[in-house]
Amino acid sequence: MKLLIFGYGYSARYLVAALNPAPDTVRITTRSVDKAAQAAVAGLIPRIFPGTDLTEDISWATHILITAGPDNGHDPVLAQLRDAFATHAKRLNWVGYLSTTGVYGDHGGGWVDETTPLTPTTERGRARVSAEGEWVALWRDHGLPVHIFRLAGIYGPGRGPFEKVRDGTARRIIKQGQVFSRIHVEDIAQALTASMDRPAPGAIYNLCDDDPAPPQDVVAHAATLLGLPLPHEIPFDQAQLSPMAASFYAESKRVDNSRAKSDLGLRLRYPDYRAGLAAILAQECQK
Repeated sequence: MKLLIFGYGYSARYLVAALNPAPDTVRITTRSVDKAAQAAVAGLIPRIFPGTDLTEDISWATHILITAGPDNGHDPVLAQLRDAFATHAKRLNWVGYLSTTGVYGDHGGGWVDETTPLTPTTERGRARVSAEGEWVALWRDHGLPVHIFRLAGIYGPGRGPFEKVRDGTARRIIKQGQVFSRIHVEDIAQALTASMDRPAPGAIYNLCDDDPAPPQDVVAHAATLLGLPLPHEIPFDQAQLSPMAASFYAESKRVDNSRAKSDLGLRLRYPDYRAGLAAILAQECQK
């Protein structure tokens, strides 16, 4: 495998760790010179992007993962490299695009699956729908073996509620009927590796756990695990959230993961937030 990753962030790092690749078989992109230097020390081959022509890297790769989100409403990878993907489409084994369950919009806490019409309510969600369409068009028109992964809220080591609970900044924000789906970063990595092992070009998968839950329940469970008092409850209309944070509360839905389980043979390591938070805390205690 020769893997090219556009956007070497949180999920991508866990994928590389899961793959444990041979030296010189992973090329990654970053916007930062410092992060590029760190990646090189870790044995990866870094590229600065945007700013570097990656046509040769696309021709080199057998597998490509795109984690970079839309920039000003447009896919930054296709904005520069659409022709390269079209040219090399049929020699690639697998292409994965990380999208979001935000493409479904608000369903009042109801269930959605991959057949649910896309009715995003935010600019971010609409940009993702547009980007998904562009990638799928490359599959239909040129045979690019693209796979779309719609990710729920990502959490994992370093991205959980524990620090805010410990320092007293955590809040249990209450909005009647609000639920979110989540996915542990290690389960994202195992889903991507499973897809690489059994490519199905054009496929779309929801990646989430089995237990959509109100956000205040997650915070409360984290406090319980730490043996700390529960953070105070705050009604949503009094929470004074930033526009970005408030936009997440504008959508409530339960995301179905049946297709990923049946088609990829995915068996979640962390089927609910309780298992995920317990594992994160156990890892912290081992350090």
